[in-house]
Amino acid sequence: MDTLGRNECLFLFKFKTIAIETKTHKAGFVNIIGNPNVGKSTLMNAFVGEKLSIITNKAQTTRHRILGIVNGEDFQMVFSDTPGILKPAYELQSSMMDFVKSAFQDADVLLYLVELGEKALKDEAFFQKLQHAQMPVLLLLNKIDKGNEALLLEQQKHWQEQLPDAEIFAISALENFGVAEVFNRILELLPESPPFYPKDQLTDKPERFFVNEKIREKILMHYKKEIPYSVEVETESFEESDSIIHIRSVIMVERESQKAIILGHKGTAIKRVGTEARKDLEKFFDKKIHLETFVKVNKNWRSNPNQLKRFGYDKT
Repeated sequence: MDTLGRNECLFLFKFKTIAIETKTHKAGFVNIIGNPNVGKSTLMNAFVGEKLSIITNKAQTTRHRILGIVNGEDFQMVFSDTPGILKPAYELQSSMMDFVKSAFQDADVLLYLVELGEKALKDEAFFQKLQHAQMPVLLLLNKIDKGNEALLLEQQKHWQEQLPDAEIFAISALENFGVAEVFNRILELLPESPPFYPKDQLTDKPERFFVNEKIREKILMHYKKEIPYSVEVETESFEESDSIIHIRSVIMVERESQKAIILGHKGTAIKRVGTEARKDLEKFFDKKIHLETFVKVNKNWRSNPNQLKRFGYDKT
């Protein structure tokens, strides 16, 4: 067999180099929307493989739009967890719904998550946006482990009539059933694009955000009535060394009576919150944590635009 000449070798080398350089890469924003408590945060955590979004059985657990980034050699999926859709009753909830509106604006793929048995979004205007969406919509029937085949078939028919252009998947985000199939379909739908974030980045949020959320999660779990919804957490200091992270966080409430409830008798209630949050944060950061928590009154912060901006609910 004749050996290749120098020119032929150079040509093949250049061809292979160009082929490597022009290898396609996919990237895009995959935004998750739905009513409160349908499992949006559970689903995003399942996609990302980390507990980025806090999860409780209370509505309005998610207040912000949280990004979770999944990277592969030739793709980057930027998942977005959003607050549950509701009709706003005060300024904080209006800001939360602005996060949902932004999810419609920049989505390359939209995931509409519904709980088995649901019939519609709680805000008709958002549903109309969904019906006229220009991007691919995947409708995910979640919590199918809690239903039966007859209900599933009825729900599939109902949603196909409501959203004829949407692709329907039956899943259980909690049991991780059907999640891989959805992931693969998203990958097929993503546009060709360079990555939007560095390939080693997991989220767009800073460390202090996750401290705040872990503390707020424990408050949602252990307090009733209006208390969890009147609370905001602000981490004032986050000092990390090789062996330990020292954290000082302030729990904001709207009234003195709420402060007393958060503290509990002789501080027992706040101590439980701090202990449980610290244990979760040690797992999250994989490092020993020293956590100090304090309670302050910040009157009517949920209706104060300046305070909402301070806490990251800026509509812009």
